[in-house]
Amino acid sequence: MADDGKWDRRSLLRGAAVVAGAAATTPLLGRAATARAAGGDADALFRAGEFERAGRAYEEILRKDPTNLNAARQRGHVGLLSNRFPEAEKYLTMALKLAPEDKETNALLGDCYIRQDKLSLSVPCWQAAGEDSYAKWFGAIRGEPYQIHGDTGRVQFEQTDPFPLVKASVNGGPPKLFTFYTGASNLSLTSTVAKEAGLKPVVSQEVDFGSGPVWSHYGVLDSFRLGDIELRNVPVGWSSTKSGEDVDDDSDGMIGTWIFYHLLTTFDYAGRQLILRRPTSGTARKVRADAARAGAKPLPLWLARDHYLHSTGSFAGSDPRVVGVNLGGVGEIVAGLIGETAERLGVRIDHERPIGTAAQSHPTTAYPCYPKEVRLGDAVAKEAYCYTNPNQRVNVPWPYGTGFDTMGWFAHCFWKPYNVTLDFTGMNLYIARGKAT
Repeated sequence: MADDGKWDRRSLLRGAAVVAGAAATTPLLGRAATARAAGGDADALFRAGEFERAGRAYEEILRKDPTNLNAARQRGHVGLLSNRFPEAEKYLTMALKLAPEDKETNALLGDCYIRQDKLSLSVPCWQAAGEDSYAKWFGAIRGEPYQIHGDTGRVQFEQTDPFPLVKASVNGGPPKLFTFYTGASNLSLTSTVAKEAGLKPVVSQEVDFGSGPVWSHYGVLDSFRLGDIELRNVPVGWSSTKSGEDVDDDSDGMIGTWIFYHLLTTFDYAGRQLILRRPTSGTARKVRADAARAGAKPLPLWLARDHYLHSTGSFAGSDPRVVGVNLGGVGEIVAGLIGETAERLGVRIDHERPIGTAAQSHPTTAYPCYPKEVRLGDAVAKEAYCYTNPNQRVNVPWPYGTGFDTMGWFAHCFWKPYNVTLDFTGMNLYIARGKAT
């Protein structure tokens, strides 16, 4: 919280680091849920993060009952988590025929379209889902979005703590300082930078920022350059106070997941740089080869709710389970666990040191905790400083959560000894110690 009692951007980012994916972060399954998942119940398998098994179970339901809306929608959801677009479209379209006004199906299909840059096709889906701002925003974009110019760009971290900053150019202007965070969706700017770039909103809406109402604006950016990689025709957002001033001034903007899933990106924390590549078959082969030489095995990558990243990891010696992956952002923690998960795993919690922070723009309290080990593939941190938030709900389904279970999430400080590459075509995550080659 800021000194004046208002929630500033850093507080909100720290809150996001504490509870990012809070809606999707749940403890270990209870006995009943575990038994149902083991027995093949499709919804229980999905909640447990057994996505492939859940997909097969939903298909079996549909073979017996082709009119089962939940099975069709969830089977499409399984495909969407892994960016298997033909599969996702097949089943989500099936679900839409069964219930054309179903908001959840429309939101999932809208997400499926925007991931493929089929923005115009997403418009009726967002309208039916009740997301009028998205419908107007994507409906106003003409031509191919996210046009990639250049093959490889490298941008150095100008700082790493309390959050990383890199330089980028907006509409050909002088370099600006941007933070990045995979807990955010679109590229965003400050109001000042948006004005300098000559941006005009195609849609605006008033939202509650925690300290009071602000205006969120959405438009289209001609050019965004990171090193030798340039993206053109980019959906962009910015916020302003009622008087038109910047909501915050910690940076000139934030790069979210939508930018990164259009590229083959290495978050080279150890080398203090971002490496951005055009996602071709050749660059993907090189990434796999580099990872193999570094001894990094491919980990699964799932994308939920349009920007939340997940893979498999473990806490305090648990079996590998679905975990959140938050690259960038702000904070001093290595990882976060929700209270019940920490309690069940016997993690030491310091209840004498409550930490006031924010979650989804609202105040909450977290506590330091110290798992004996947190692990993502072969990347490990031992006796690390983490947070746990006992106030998080154990499972929040749509429209506020993903509906599947995770034990926690990996945060900013976990990545510092490593380089991490996200391959959104093969849907794999590679993590290796040391600088990227």
